[in-house]
Parts: sequence; structure tokens; C-alpha cells
Amino acid sequence: MCGNDLRALAREIMRCERCGLSQARRNAVPGEGPEDARIMMVGEAPGAAEDLAGRPFVGRAGALLDRALDLAGLDRGEIFITNVVKCRPPGNRRPSEGEIRACMPYLRKQIEIIRPSAVCLLGNVPAKAILGVQGVTALRGRVFDDLYLITFHPAAVLRNMDRMESFVSDLTKLREMRSVSHAPEL
Repeated sequence: MCGNDLRALAREIMRCERCGLSQARRNAVPGEGPEDARIMMVGEAPGAAEDLAGRPFVGRAGALLDRALDLAGLDRGEIFITNVVKCRPPGNRRPSEGEIRACMPYLRKQIEIIRPSAVCLLGNVPAKAILGVQGVTALRGRVFDDLYLITFHPAAVLRNMDRMESFVSDLTKLREMRSVSHAPEL
């Protein structure tokens, strides 16, 4: 697959009206990063700053993510970053099951096009949506199917900075995982 496929998918996401979130959004947030990224990061949903910018992880949680990636020796510019849900839920609430179901075909297609060696699931929403598991505190740092690494969402780290060391440690595992070639299935 090529970048044209990823750009076409982003345009489709920006026009999407599959659920009610499309009615209140300023911008859909398809994700960003290279189409040949070896690492993909998946968060929950855009927040207020992301809704305004149309880009993932640009607010306070994004600044923390950038710092953690730097500490882990990773370059954000080499990572494809997206969310399970592509539009901001009102009041930054957790996305509903229906909203997640509406967006999952987009996330599946992104994974299919990019074919990453490692997919970092940031928090419970992506862990449940992709793997059907919850309990990020107990699951963090674990790798599933030699592809999916579960860790904290950066916003959870902001709320409890004691988690920063574990978060950086988890992100450091991505360096090892990125060199493995996979044909991910979702």
C-alpha cells in the first residue's frame, strides 16, 4: 500500500458522519505520521486541543508524550499516532461502544496500510477495542501477539506523575519491537 491510500483514508475520516460525534466536532483527527512507520500509537479520542488543531496529542498530554518519547529514545516524527475514535466526545468523556464500533474500520484500515512492527495501546479504551482486555495498571508493559504493547495514556500519567518512569520504560520496549517485521491483523 502507499501513502495515497493513507491520505485517501484521512479524507474519508474528515468527511465521516457514522456517529453523532461528527455533529459537534471542529475537526476530525485521522492521525499523523509516516505511512511506513514501524511504530504506531493508538490513544482513546481527540481532546479539545486536538479538535481545534485536527492533529493527535497536541495538548498537555501530547507535550508529556513528546517528553516521554524523547526519554525513551524515540522520534515522534517516525511514529504514526492516531486514536480509536477520530472525533472528540463532548466534555472529553470516554467514547461509547457505538462510537468505537463506528470508528474501528478506520483504525483497522490504518493498521493494514501502515503494517507497523509495534502498536502501542495508550490506555484502556484502545486495549479493549483492539484486544478485548482492560486493566491497564495490571497489563501495562505487556506485549500481546508479539505486536501490541499496552501502557498508560499520557493523560493518566499527567494525573499521576509517579507513573512517568513506568511509562518511559514501556515506550523503551517499542525500540526493540520496531525492528521485527509483522503482518498485523485486527
